[in-house]
Amino acid sequence: MNTPDQTDHNHSRLATWMNAHAGSRLKSYMMFVNRLTLPLIGLAIIFAAVGAVVFIIISQPLRADSLYVTVGSLILAGLALIWFILNRVRRDLVEPLTHMRNWSLHMRGGNLSARIPVPGTGEFRELALDINRLSDELKSLTMEMDANVRAQTVRLARKTQSLDILYDVASSLSQPGDLDKLLESFLDTFIELVDARAATVRVLTDDGNTRLVASRGLSAEVVEKDRLMDTKLCQCGWAATEGGIRLQQGTQPCAKLLGTPMLKRDCQEFVVVPVTYQDRILGVYNLFLDRPMAVLGEDIHDLLNSVGKHLGLALEKSRLDNQARQIAIMEERNIIGDELHDSLAQALVSMRLQVKMLGETLHSKDVRAAQGDVRNLRTAIDEAHVSLRELLANYRLKIDERGLAPAVAGMVERFSQETGINVFFHNECLKLNLSPFQESQIFHIVKEALTNIRKHSHAANARILLNYDNRGTYTLLIEDDGEGIAPQANALPGERIGLSVMRERANRLPGELTIESEPGEGTRIVLEFPIAAADKTTA
Repeated sequence: MNTPDQTDHNHSRLATWMNAHAGSRLKSYMMFVNRLTLPLIGLAIIFAAVGAVVFIIISQPLRADSLYVTVGSLILAGLALIWFILNRVRRDLVEPLTHMRNWSLHMRGGNLSARIPVPGTGEFRELALDINRLSDELKSLTMEMDANVRAQTVRLARKTQSLDILYDVASSLSQPGDLDKLLESFLDTFIELVDARAATVRVLTDDGNTRLVASRGLSAEVVEKDRLMDTKLCQCGWAATEGGIRLQQGTQPCAKLLGTPMLKRDCQEFVVVPVTYQDRILGVYNLFLDRPMAVLGEDIHDLLNSVGKHLGLALEKSRLDNQARQIAIMEERNIIGDELHDSLAQALVSMRLQVKMLGETLHSKDVRAAQGDVRNLRTAIDEAHVSLRELLANYRLKIDERGLAPAVAGMVERFSQETGINVFFHNECLKLNLSPFQESQIFHIVKEALTNIRKHSHAANARILLNYDNRGTYTLLIEDDGEGIAPQANALPGERIGLSVMRERANRLPGELTIESEPGEGTRIVLEFPIAAADKTTA
């Protein structure tokens, strides 16, 4: 059911339609009256007069000459009136309709400049004026639409070019290699894409300077003089400390600071763009352009800032990679130092004591005891030499390119051939989701365990098992049927270094290492670490 407001609205729409319909009918009626009614009435009167004359002639005879004159006059008047009507129809109806038809054909053919001749008077004059105004508006709208289409096409082309530039820059910065090669590739790519004559990259140092780290298009003399610059002196420093893209007409201010022109022929615009990473300014990059930056498009500022962010990401990644490598080297050096301290260092201490005992024996001229000390010393030297060779072999050994499992299988095979101990390796993992760092730690844990089995266990058989369970945990099991681990009090110097090194490597995974052993019952080593750790550990 309609509400009162809806009812009033419907009545209003009905009244509007009726008024418009009535107005249209009135205009059609007035056009008909003004153009054709009067001539047709006149023609009807003439035909009525002719009929009346004929009736009179029939009803009462008249003179022949009078009859001919009257009928002829009426016929001539009728013909004149018919000619007048036809001429009026041609002029006021046929010609306007013909003009409208020609106009529609021109418009359909794409000629938006087509117009209709405007009559001097009448309703067709107003119609012609309305159609011509409509044509003008249509032409204006079409021209505006074409202009918008062209502008959008240019904008899309510039957007596409910007995306291509970003893609090429990202590709050049994501290639493997050191930072210098990455920056050189970036500058070569970017110079070609934006049609620059030269480009540089500068990083912000901790002591308030900008340091030139890469350049293209500058002479060696300019590069050497521009190697380090105070941030308070030039546009590069201001952009590196305050941010924002900065433009400079030419390089004359830079030439004054350096004492030499930067280019043989000066550029038109010198552009400075900050290099950022997570809202931190790491430096700037410069473009030497032979044309205004504005011709590169309305989105050039966004493009240059995006390139600066990509470049900042590359610089930060390089810094983190260097830091990670330094940490890995320091950790590996600590492991080597611990192993040297617990093996060779203690062996050397033991040999020093034996040398001292040998000196005392020789001083007392006890030849037999001296010979025994010499044999013990030779044995200690041989053991130290074996330990050194094992350490060298341990740190020179590389994991098989195919991954951890093939590397362990190859190591087990060589171990069995060299020692005669039967070692069985079972890999129950269909796919190992481990980082290179984790694979390296596990490989060296297995290597150290096999070394302990060979040196101390006197085992005949050993087993290595690698699997993971439904809880997302990897398990490495290493067990043998040897003599077991001697009590702490009976252990020889350096004998327990392997166990401590394995625990340190397990902590780096991170994981938990459990060692179970009883004298005469063999040794069982269990390493457990979560699979999720593989996604968090980096080399």
